[in-house]
Amino acid sequence: MEEYLYKEETYDIIGCAMEVHNELGCGFLEPVYQEALSIVFREKNIPFVKEKSLDIKFKGQVLNKKYIADFICFDKIIIELKAIDTINSQHLAQVINYLKCTDKRLGLIINFGTSSLQYKRVIL
Repeated sequence: MEEYLYKEETYDIIGCAMEVHNELGCGFLEPVYQEALSIVFREKNIPFVKEKSLDIKFKGQVLNKKYIADFICFDKIIIELKAIDTINSQHLAQVINYLKCTDKRLGLIINFGTSSLQYKRVIL
């Protein structure tokens, strides 16, 4: 059985998100949580790139349209933030596409839009 992929890194990221959610609660727009999470990532020395542009390829050509990942942490985990009622299949498909574009294996969808923080691991 394969070990839990990026267990420590995932634990650290989710811990940061919980810290943000515990202080801000739900009800803010996604950019507020993104900015707050950036602050906590810096405090906890978690390496990240915010709003990373991702190339999309079609038939060997890079398209002009790009995906924008909210964060890439530890240069291997894609983070997609939401501030919505619930995580659905469209959000899962979005992160799967991000993983395909980057050849990364793990994505996290983190939803600040509910009274308790929601998160979903997506493995490709």
